[in-house]
Amino acid sequence: MMETRWPSTPPSDCPFPPSEQFDGLIFTGRDAEYTHADTWYPSWASDDNLYSPWTDGNFEYPRTRPFHEAGAVECSSKLDNPANAGKGDKSGTGQAKIIGDDPLNLKLVNLGIHYASPLPYGGRYPCGSLVYDGVWYYGTYCLDETDRGLNWDVLGPFVGFRISRDYGLTWEECPHTPASPIFGESGKNGAKVKIGAPHFVDFGKNMAYSPDGKAYLVGHGATRPDAELAWIAGDQAYLIRVTPAPENMNDPAKYEFFAGHDASGEPIWSLNFSEIKPLIEWNGRVGHVTITYNPPLQKYLMCVTDGWPTISTMNTFLLESDAITGPWRLITFMEKFGEQGYFVNIPSKFIGADGETFWLCYSANFTNQPGVFGTRFEANPPGSRYGMCLQEVRLQRRT
Repeated sequence: MMETRWPSTPPSDCPFPPSEQFDGLIFTGRDAEYTHADTWYPSWASDDNLYSPWTDGNFEYPRTRPFHEAGAVECSSKLDNPANAGKGDKSGTGQAKIIGDDPLNLKLVNLGIHYASPLPYGGRYPCGSLVYDGVWYYGTYCLDETDRGLNWDVLGPFVGFRISRDYGLTWEECPHTPASPIFGESGKNGAKVKIGAPHFVDFGKNMAYSPDGKAYLVGHGATRPDAELAWIAGDQAYLIRVTPAPENMNDPAKYEFFAGHDASGEPIWSLNFSEIKPLIEWNGRVGHVTITYNPPLQKYLMCVTDGWPTISTMNTFLLESDAITGPWRLITFMEKFGEQGYFVNIPSKFIGADGETFWLCYSANFTNQPGVFGTRFEANPPGSRYGMCLQEVRLQRRT
């Protein structure tokens, strides 16, 4: 098995200083791929299983039935997709259980598809997903399409959470709607959102390493009127936190919003959404964002996708910090990772004992699919395709 060091090529305007310990990623050559669907964000539950959303594809791979054929295990978050035929004005988001300790030999169990209205938007997609004390909090956000020929390039609001108390077998509906989302944001008529597609910070099994018992979410957004704010592109990342409980998760008054640092460098937390400040900022480069706590290193690792325009190749960069509120330093900037890699995250269950070896979870090259855009992006690194991809990597230490 040949190891490969991915070259780090940060643009000249990169705002992050280099990490003092690490200066790149080495790919070990070990990889695995599962399903023919994307949007995988595993959450490590107290029963030792991982639970994750999935959507926009077929759960099986290879597919036993063509898309949209009766009996195919498929769903789509886009309202007008044929997969949603007969569901009224509803789009689908799936859920799955991931069993096993070896990333190369996992068993994925489909737990069904949930249908909900995206109106007045054209799609409703999975985002923040957390299983804590046996309760699953499953968030969704909205997207709209424009007439510019790009792929679902308008980021709408984070709606809120549906809740399961039996590991995804049954669900309580989200009390919020796309027209009236939890934080009152809108992606209509040129408006920009700040909490777009938020994701839970991965604190390990059953949030074992949360610094204060609270659940944190990080999402991307923008404020510039001319910002290209899409499902995979934006200007800033924002951080929020809440004590995880069914009575709290859909109550905006229970949330605290990161509002920058005071004169002594201490983080400020506000109960007022209007006082929220960016956690990181890099105009045009901050798309999808996830954070995982790495216990052996006692560091937070942030994965960011730089994905504009949304149907081209995409870049991925990794940051590290000793504190969840920063400052953040650059480990690597990987140009054309995937070559079209996105939804990158680090499942805490698969972090090695030394903290320096772990697995990246992501999807890739969705526009290569027949009937989409017909691109011919390479699987780079090998194993990158449309599905749940896992790649073993090791941090390169500075010498």
